Amino acid sequence: MTTPPDRQQPLRKQGHPHARAARARKQAEAAQIGIDAAYIAAFIDQFYARIREDAVLGPIFAARITDWGPHLARMNQFWRGVLLNSGEYSGNPMRLHTAIPGLDGEHFARWLALFYATLDELKADPQATGQVASRARMIADSLLTGIAIQRDGLGAGRVGDGLPRHRLDPVQT
Repeated sequence: MTTPPDRQQPLRKQGHPHARAARARKQAEAAQIGIDAAYIAAFIDQFYARIREDAVLGPIFAARITDWGPHLARMNQFWRGVLLNSGEYSGNPMRLHTAIPGLDGEHFARWLALFYATLDELKADPQATGQVASRARMIADSLLTGIAIQRDGLGAGRVGDGLPRHRLDPVQT
């Protein structure tokens, strides 16, 4: 039995029609509220400028990043993947963050505070701000929980419940 020509490469590389349609739909919905590659690039530049200047997070990043150009390009890929379903990012943020000794809830709360301040500074559509803030908080929660589980074992459970939420985050608990 031979493999049909349209199934010889993994769907991720080839781009299955359903995946392409879902990606186009997500990008169109995001564009309607102002989330596009230009918005993401502006956000990334402003956010990481804040990070570099921050007394708490700046030294953590400075100890690991010497050339900011590639890091910013990578963060643009990551956030385009998160917000636009671009499919261009491949990496393991969990592995990278669990390798940093001492990261805890205070660091992630500070990261979110800077993230939210940058979102507010951009003065985008409130729906865009809420959506991006919600995704950032989910990511922070996931990373913080992964770090706690690696450090303390499965008994640590989910630990990000106390992380701050943006006032426009549609997921309020």
